[in-house]
Amino acid sequence: MIEQLDGIRETVMFHADSGIRLYHNSESEDYPLHWHTAAEIILPLHNGYTVRVSDVTYTPGPGDILIIPPGELHEIKAPETGERLILQVDVGLLQRLQLLEPALHLMRPAALVSAADKTSIEVDATTPRGLLLQLQGEHLGDAPLREAAAYGLLIQFFVRVGRDLAQQDGRRSAPRDSKRRRQIEIFLRVCRHIDEHCVRELAIDELAELAGYSKFHFARMFKSCIGVSCHDYVTRQRILRAEQLLADPLLPVTEVAMRAGFGSLATFNRAFKHRHRCSPTQYRQLHVTGLR
Repeated sequence: MIEQLDGIRETVMFHADSGIRLYHNSESEDYPLHWHTAAEIILPLHNGYTVRVSDVTYTPGPGDILIIPPGELHEIKAPETGERLILQVDVGLLQRLQLLEPALHLMRPAALVSAADKTSIEVDATTPRGLLLQLQGEHLGDAPLREAAAYGLLIQFFVRVGRDLAQQDGRRSAPRDSKRRRQIEIFLRVCRHIDEHCVRELAIDELAELAGYSKFHFARMFKSCIGVSCHDYVTRQRILRAEQLLADPLLPVTEVAMRAGFGSLATFNRAFKHRHRCSPTQYRQLHVTGLR
């Protein structure tokens, strides 16, 4: 299934008229440690699957869904027999819809959505699984505006999963009172502010005031509600912005660092290499090669 692998970076080869690759996969083939700029969604149909993401092992079974956000290192172990749907999605369009960014970050390093009823033959069209199956039908069909319809279903999918995650306590346990829900809503609003202003300096005092907390309480509550530290969230947003800028081969890397909100080239190089295990220059070479 991996068409182009340079070291540990996979270049997903999307067709010119589509930002979605869909595979009905039944191969007993393992995939080595790699990452890509696409989001990946795995829906086992028969038999399970074993996926290791950032040192965490997930074992989705039939009906479960595993979501791997862009940039996450992962490897896959396939059973001897089985079937699964695998979607790889160019999330560039979704990332420009800033309101979906917090949902994508709630899913890091990966999100496992368990099927509510694995014995039922009927699939509720409003569930994450039902939305993916509708997306498959649109993507493989020949109806007018099928790509727009597929992306519409994809947005519904991410909103549904993101809401479910946001209603959990931190990352895993469901909140049982309205106070917790209000806290999550506050910090999702902070995330949207970061998404919109990450290219400039963002002081903790500013973000804490926006949330209505002291800066010390803010740091603890941000990680509790969002699942990563505020510093890591800001850095990820800046790296996402840098990835877009690096697609322009004429833009110097130093200029990319400044436009993405990094205070120095050294800080940018260090953060980028920690994230992708390659330098910005190497990333650009791979990205430009993938577009040719």
